[in-house]
Amino acid sequence: MERAQKEAVVTAVRAEFQQMTSAVFTEFRGLSVAADTNLRSELRKAGVRYRVVKNTLIEKAIEGMGLDFLSPFLVGPTGIAWSREDPSAAAKVIAKFKKTNDKLSVKCGVVEGRLLDAKAVDTVLATMPGKDEIRATLLATLQAPAVDFLRLAQAAPQNFMYLLDAKRRTTEGS
Repeated sequence: MERAQKEAVVTAVRAEFQQMTSAVFTEFRGLSVAADTNLRSELRKAGVRYRVVKNTLIEKAIEGMGLDFLSPFLVGPTGIAWSREDPSAAAKVIAKFKKTNDKLSVKCGVVEGRLLDAKAVDTVLATMPGKDEIRATLLATLQAPAVDFLRLAQAAPQNFMYLLDAKRRTTEGS
């Protein structure tokens, strides 16, 4: 790789780190091409960017960004899955993929400039509710008072109608 190409990769990786909400570092040693293609496809569907980058280029990209704590994890083949919107998206896809393919492993993760070890990525980040789940919960919470009010407002006339119907049935039956 020529110097200009390396500088372009470093610039692109730095830009991804600046725009991310989270990143998951993976090791993919022994992963087949078909499995790797499948993983990349699933990550793309989730809106996650994935790239395999040389460790030395990653180190140059994170210089001065406050991510120096990643250096011990930059050993062996490294793939990085960046998530821009949903912090748990990359971890969820990788955790799901790992259930069917044991060749992929998580090295570490980064969320808002904080390091997560592999166990935390698998147990905490991958199990967090996603952006859409949080939106649905918020919407349900906001709608609950209005739904309850309508139910209460309709209860009195509905109960009155039940009373009239019961009275009609008793007078017709006698």
